[in-house]
Amino acid sequence: MASRARVRAPELTGKGGWLNTGNKGLTLPDLRGRIVVLDFWTFCCVNCLHVLDELRELEERHRDTVVIIGVHSPKFVHEAEHQAVVDAVERYGVEHPVLDDPELATWKQYAVRAWPTLVVIDPEGYVVAQHAGEGHAHAIEKLVEELEAEHTAKGTLHRGDGPYVPPEPVATDLRFPGKAVRLPGGSFLVSDTTRHQLVELAADGEQVLRRIGTGERGLTPASFNEPQGLALLPDGRVAVADTVNHAIRVYDPDSGALETVAGTGKQWWQGSPTSGPAREVDLSSPWDLAWWQDRLWIAMAGVHQLWTYDPAAGTVQVAAGTTNEGLVDGPAAEAWFAQPSGLAAAGDRLWIADSETSAVRWVEPAGTGDGYVVRTAVGTGLFDFGHRDGAADQALLQHPLGVTALPDGSVAIADTYNHALRRFDPATGEVTTLAKDLREPSGAVLVDGDLVVVESARHRLTRLRLPEEAIRVESVAHRTQRAATEVAPGALRLEVVFQAPASQKLDTRYGPSTRLLVSATPPELLADGAGAGTDLTRDLVLADGMSEGVLHVSAMAASCDDDPDIEYPACHVHQQDWGVPVTIAEGGTARLGLVLAGLDAG
Repeated sequence: MASRARVRAPELTGKGGWLNTGNKGLTLPDLRGRIVVLDFWTFCCVNCLHVLDELRELEERHRDTVVIIGVHSPKFVHEAEHQAVVDAVERYGVEHPVLDDPELATWKQYAVRAWPTLVVIDPEGYVVAQHAGEGHAHAIEKLVEELEAEHTAKGTLHRGDGPYVPPEPVATDLRFPGKAVRLPGGSFLVSDTTRHQLVELAADGEQVLRRIGTGERGLTPASFNEPQGLALLPDGRVAVADTVNHAIRVYDPDSGALETVAGTGKQWWQGSPTSGPAREVDLSSPWDLAWWQDRLWIAMAGVHQLWTYDPAAGTVQVAAGTTNEGLVDGPAAEAWFAQPSGLAAAGDRLWIADSETSAVRWVEPAGTGDGYVVRTAVGTGLFDFGHRDGAADQALLQHPLGVTALPDGSVAIADTYNHALRRFDPATGEVTTLAKDLREPSGAVLVDGDLVVVESARHRLTRLRLPEEAIRVESVAHRTQRAATEVAPGALRLEVVFQAPASQKLDTRYGPSTRLLVSATPPELLADGAGAGTDLTRDLVLADGMSEGVLHVSAMAASCDDDPDIEYPACHVHQQDWGVPVTIAEGGTARLGLVLAGLDAG
């Protein structure tokens, strides 16, 4: 067995305490003898949610040897609230202990730079691997098998039950509902996300008329997996964004039939087809849907794009976005999004809640020729957020998940992490607050001049009369709080560390198997080195006169089984996006190392 670096794992500390342990605190000495996988996550991050799903099989297969510990490390202010973390753990079905670390204490001890990051600790308490981003479940599985064999032989592996203690279930008609739509008969169809069902409620928004789905995770004619967005189709059926199944389903309220119309049930990865027969193309966490321009538009949160489904042709294709995460306007094919999570059609505009940039944006037909163009109404980028009304170019939101077109041409915004309902008026260019003291609103439906709001964390629909005047709120502005890396002026060597899993190698059969994309906020931060390439190292040049900014780094590597006797080797894609805050100062580092997989020896 190849020798591994041995670094003693720092202790686990977090001011918020522990969840899923029966109110018992845990320490690393408590876990000695077990293989520990730390999952640094935050609940706004769709990539983190993907990793939660990737880890479920590992967790089940190695339940007597592996302990997964979620370390919740917030990006947004709302995510530092303890009750919000408690809610998220239930909402996403997290079945392992979670450390609530609102001040990023353990994040800093482990020198983590990105959500999500996985750290593997051996039974003797040493860090043996670190993986950033998605697609590492196979590599960690191989490493776990090696560690099990090694420490069984040494007598240092202790098998048995883990420290997970499930919370008591709570009885409510809905549990963390995602979106709602009004059916032609006046009732409401709601995605009951955590219970993997759809629920039809009477016109009062309270009485349960029927439940659709078994309530168990699955992709069958009677099951869902964390469904979210809903859209009424012209024929009266309802399209469903079956988010964790990476599929689009269609439900017929008259017959009760449920069919899959798009997606394979597998998650889309870089290099996969982006158009073609809808049932043969992979999707990635579709979050919301809207019927617009004779197509079903899909907010594809998992890859920061908009896609469309054409029922007549039975095809899907990318409509906007590059898969790069950020806020860039312009021609649809060149635009950047960041977890688009809400859609609303209104005439010649499709409104978008772009959650990770705390932005409201829209798509409209290009003025000349074919195609579409993307524009931003509210929001500036990945790291600025808050609750500020006024002129749209100064206004702030916090991780909005829903938009609703209003009759006067304005748009209501489910400003989720501000617990508020906001409004943007294109005629005046102003943002106002319509209601507050909601609890994680995630969508709203217009009904007879009122708004029926999905209060996700209160597990209900709430009907609000649109006010004559806006509510006055005290302005609050925030930036994502992460320690900046101090770098030297001028040349900066960027190195993305990737070590292929045991018995695998980089897949070069069809050309380069790695990709690196670098950009900056502000763009002027980089005098040289921005753009795409295939080498995981790059020499950057920081511009003179700049004192701070954010480097955006996106890396991908594909590895395959390294055995010439295997005719069809299994391949795995590893990918991650980093936003690295930097300050420029004499004496700072001239090298920036980011770990995609392995350990950074630099």
